Amino acid sequence: MSQIHHPSILLSSDWVNTIREHAPAAEALGQLHPAQLELVYKQQWFNLLAPASYGGLQTPLPELVKTEEALSWADGSLGWVVTLCCGAGWFGGFMEPDLAREIYHDKKACLAGSGAATGTATVSGNGYLINGSWKYASGVHHATHITVNCEIISNNSAMLNADGAPLILPFVIDRNDVQLLKGWKYIGMMATGSDAYSINNLYVDKSRCFEIEPDAAVVKEQLYIYPFMQLAEATLAANLSGMAVHFMDLCVSAFANKATNLRRVNGANVLVMNDALTSCTDLLNKARTAFFAAVDASWQDAQNQGLLKAVSSASRVLAKTARGCVDELYPYCGLLAASPDTEINRIWRDLHTASQHALLTFLE
Repeated sequence: MSQIHHPSILLSSDWVNTIREHAPAAEALGQLHPAQLELVYKQQWFNLLAPASYGGLQTPLPELVKTEEALSWADGSLGWVVTLCCGAGWFGGFMEPDLAREIYHDKKACLAGSGAATGTATVSGNGYLINGSWKYASGVHHATHITVNCEIISNNSAMLNADGAPLILPFVIDRNDVQLLKGWKYIGMMATGSDAYSINNLYVDKSRCFEIEPDAAVVKEQLYIYPFMQLAEATLAANLSGMAVHFMDLCVSAFANKATNLRRVNGANVLVMNDALTSCTDLLNKARTAFFAAVDASWQDAQNQGLLKAVSSASRVLAKTARGCVDELYPYCGLLAASPDTEINRIWRDLHTASQHALLTFLE
């Protein structure tokens, strides 16, 4: 089994300091702090998956998941926003080229959106009339464009796809044409600004509609032929892994503090805590190693259904392992981990909020 590296090796210490220094203020703001955003723009992290032909970084998936794990290790909310927004930026590989060039001409281009099909797009002339509301669009406050999934309506009836189910297609909308709504009120991921949004009777040209299927890729590169489901599963799992590593890093000082300040924690108790940390670190690293190996293998042969299924499985195992390790270690951290003003508590809240994502809830 190859050696697994700590996520920190991928990030400059100055970047990590900037991200973490402003994390508490970002949580209070309910969105990324301007200093964090400036770093994101400078490093083009929102464009990690945007096509190179439009100025994006077009990052190969094996490199991407390690980068996103590292960013979530630095801070869960920032890593999550970058992941979700650059994930929406991946849609640039499927958009009409003139529109994509217009969007990515802005060096601060950022796409956000929701995967829920809670809107309608009614065929109207040479375009569509968009209506609906959507929840939980991470990074929406920084977005230049918003993506929406809509049920296609024609002649007062839902259009159907080849399977006989309602036809659902995504659209990309200018941020100024979208009404933001307060909607994120959960215990964690507070700096993601994952608020809701709505659109009322907005006419858009048909060029704003696209399909997310390998055969529909406009940019004929490997990244846009790779299946969206496994890309989404892998990137979200990498985020949970990064948060778990960060929590476990902080356990070292939390355990030392408990051992020093509580008389009832004797040498045997300290050994129990340290053994648990060692065991959980090994367990998480094994899951990380298997996960990265599965992603690497699928990247070499994205048409192999067995390899793709292995990515789905490894992503779910990594998510479950990350959450399980944190939960095993949490009781040893003392009240420090229960105080909302501490870094370790913020990580605990972020991980337990992010891990509620339905995509990684159940093992297959």
